[in-house]
Amino acid sequence: MGINPQAFIRYALTLLALIASASAQAMAPIQHWQTSNGARVYFAPAPELPMVDIQLVFNAGSARDGDRPGLAQLTHTLLDKGADGLSANQIAEQLEGVGARLGGDSLRDMATLNLRSLSDVKYLQPAVAVFAKLVAQPDFNADDLNRERERMLIGLQYAQQQPEAVSEKAFYAALYGAHPYASPPEGTVESLKSLDRAAVQDFHKRYYVARNAVVAIVGAVDRATAEKLAETATAGLAAGEAAPTLPAVADFTAAREQRIEHPSTQTHVLIGQPGIRRDDADYFTLYVGNYVLGGGGLVSRLSEEIREKRGLSYSVYSYFMPMAERGPFQLGLQTRNDQAAEALKVLRETLSRYVAEGPTAAELDAAKKNITGGQALRVDSNRKILEYLAVIGFYQLPLDYLDTFNGKVEAVTLEQVRDAFKRRVQPERMLTLLVGGQ
Repeated sequence: MGINPQAFIRYALTLLALIASASAQAMAPIQHWQTSNGARVYFAPAPELPMVDIQLVFNAGSARDGDRPGLAQLTHTLLDKGADGLSANQIAEQLEGVGARLGGDSLRDMATLNLRSLSDVKYLQPAVAVFAKLVAQPDFNADDLNRERERMLIGLQYAQQQPEAVSEKAFYAALYGAHPYASPPEGTVESLKSLDRAAVQDFHKRYYVARNAVVAIVGAVDRATAEKLAETATAGLAAGEAAPTLPAVADFTAAREQRIEHPSTQTHVLIGQPGIRRDDADYFTLYVGNYVLGGGGLVSRLSEEIREKRGLSYSVYSYFMPMAERGPFQLGLQTRNDQAAEALKVLRETLSRYVAEGPTAAELDAAKKNITGGQALRVDSNRKILEYLAVIGFYQLPLDYLDTFNGKVEAVTLEQVRDAFKRRVQPERMLTLLVGGQ
């Protein structure tokens, strides 16, 4: 019985993905250049596995929706539904025929499209050719648009039944007000119904251009091949212009509390304020300090006070989400409705105490050891490295960001953490959001 080539390719890719973490070696230095039409390229050779990962990142997230929420996500969703006359089924068949895999996402800052392929040229070239069509020549067929828009509308109805989704949407709306980050990526019923082919085409024409793009490449190819891949992947893009800088995020000037009724047995509790940009000078200090507060899972202060001592919540967390402009600093938990008031009180008290006193020397030392000890696992596969390259490129971080990461974490001092939290976190001026039953 003969071997099915497509089945063999799928098997090979699956096997390679499974052994990637065991096979990955120390990451090679990141290389950077621009394509002929202005896209910024970031490349890390990884010869251990015969595969290539490519990600295109556009400054085309929901922050660019303007007064039409959901436009960025609808545009992104339609990219692989038809391109250059190929139907969605034909696109899928062509990629499957060479064992390639497609992925992507649409977020507030960015929209991404990913391709994974074997590095053998007979598989890689046709995969990248299809990939390039999706990015530059989407058809935006009316039937596809109507179908995807309807799917998004159904998704909105479903989300209204989920307290997590209700909480996130309300939190961003209250935290950011008129800022573009308040725009819900999934859109609104009114906006989605108004979106048409012309709106999607205009969005794509403005934001899916080379000077608004980053190309990240990781895999078993040399520099010359990587340059050709980047050129091929972006060949159909107009040079265009980079998206304008987003407006600055205003500080919260007073505490605000919002309660949303929801027929659930659990109350979702969120508190927060605008946090930091991705290039913030306090990034590493706040990152390490927050690990002690609530970023370290079960070993964090919040977990100790709320879960271990009082049993008020199974999990509790805090994080800074740095973005192009100031992303949120958020603390959250879920608890029984009848415990919500107590859990919120302890959450606030723990935060206030931490801001006033900071971590202990032992807590800071343990946090730094856990963070640096886990860094190798964060770059133990091509896919993880690809995501880092995309972040480094999109936010224009130093090329040695990964090489210097552990050193910058280890350099954080108690005094720096205490100072940064007192300057950057104001417990008395937080947004508080509770979603649940009474």
